Amino acid sequence: MHINRRQWLAGMGAGAAAALVGPTPVFARPARGFLKDAIVIDGLGGIGDPYGEDGVTRLSAKGWEELRASGVTATRITAMPVGNQVDAWEQYEDFMDYFEGFVGANPDRFLVVRQAADIRTAKETGRMGIIYGTQDTAMVGPALDRLATMKERGVRSIQLTYNNRNLAGDGSIEPDNAGLSNLGRATIERIEAERLLLDLSHGGARTMAEAAAAATRPPVISHTGARALNDHPRNTSDATMRAIADKGGVVGLYFMPYLSADMAPSGEVLLDHADHMLRVLGEDHIGIGTDNGPVPPEMTPETREAWDTEQQRRIDEGIAAPGEKIGFYPIVEAYNSIDRLERFADDLAKRGWTQRQLEKLLGLNFLRVYGDAWES
Repeated sequence: MHINRRQWLAGMGAGAAAALVGPTPVFARPARGFLKDAIVIDGLGGIGDPYGEDGVTRLSAKGWEELRASGVTATRITAMPVGNQVDAWEQYEDFMDYFEGFVGANPDRFLVVRQAADIRTAKETGRMGIIYGTQDTAMVGPALDRLATMKERGVRSIQLTYNNRNLAGDGSIEPDNAGLSNLGRATIERIEAERLLLDLSHGGARTMAEAAAAATRPPVISHTGARALNDHPRNTSDATMRAIADKGGVVGLYFMPYLSADMAPSGEVLLDHADHMLRVLGEDHIGIGTDNGPVPPEMTPETREAWDTEQQRRIDEGIAAPGEKIGFYPIVEAYNSIDRLERFADDLAKRGWTQRQLEKLLGLNFLRVYGDAWES
């Protein structure tokens, strides 16, 4: 499978292709203040280069300048594909081949994270940490030895399901909400035995609850919102979030339209979800998993066209969540700027968040859970 520049999305938000289109909405500059010194981890993000060319794996100077300006220390990217495709394992291998070539062409800029300490090394050396993970186990299925093969290649996080049903269990939009299968339970056991991180994002409500109960090591829900504030299947109930916290895990808040019923959340709505999750989880178990790339795109006609094309693909493949349609754009518009994490932290501070709580939210909690999951 040839992978062109628009296909190495490495984030798989509901329209990540558009992250590679057009300039960013504000001038790129080094992260300032709080983010300059903090460990900032996006529990589900992605990277792209709107200024690069197909076939060129060296990141452009301007693309790198903007990634640095985001303030992100490390981001968890998605080793594709998602969905029940007959050649899912082959697609996964092709993606890893491509992305290993990309990282190999930028050793001064990116560091593949294999242990939690690598994230601090990335910060100290001025690089961005790349955490390989999946958003499905469809490429694994019953061949559980593949998890060990994936670990050898650098994958550190395994998401059990995407939106639909796979052999492990039901995803968030599967109407039967049938929960985990026997294979799903065996998959969790093998994920933990391999010292990989179990991610329950995109799971059906019953799948997430049963998987959280089955986990014996700290799991995560890397990117979600609070279902108590908006009853959408991509959001998570308070009870399941508490179950993740009780196991020592972390729940990441996304910057996505599913946060509000009108699919156009304001900045205040995003902050409300953060406040609610803090109350439910406590300060040691909340993080961010934006489900975007670190560098938000400018909302140009070209950007919208690219998103619409990607959205139609998701609809055609049956992986779109409720509310996704042409004209659906996976952003929180109020924070669609390169300094969004700085402003997000500032706005939470105005609501009473302490600096220590912000440090945990923006990176330290994920850093801890990565160490708990990956190391004995």
